[in-house]
Amino acid sequence: MGRKDASTARTPVDQYRKQIGKQDYKKTRPMLRATRLKAEAKKTALGVKEVALVLAAILVFLLAFYAFFYLNISNEVDLDLDPDEN
Repeated sequence: MGRKDASTARTPVDQYRKQIGKQDYKKTRPMLRATRLKAEAKKTALGVKEVALVLAAILVFLLAFYAFFYLNISNEVDLDLDPDEN
């Protein structure tokens, strides 16, 4: 008799799992589909970090390009100005 009572008592973990399972069944198919699509969109979407890194890389490239030509042209102008020529 004691054994029968012990088997019907459930642990809190089993009760929690059963409750979660019931909640999952209550969802309709469109809700489940929307949840799945939302999770997939979140995985594939570009984040702010990725966009910021790409913009920073482009900015660094343009600054390096500008600095190279600025220094190159400024050195050529200094060579053209000889103080001995009048």
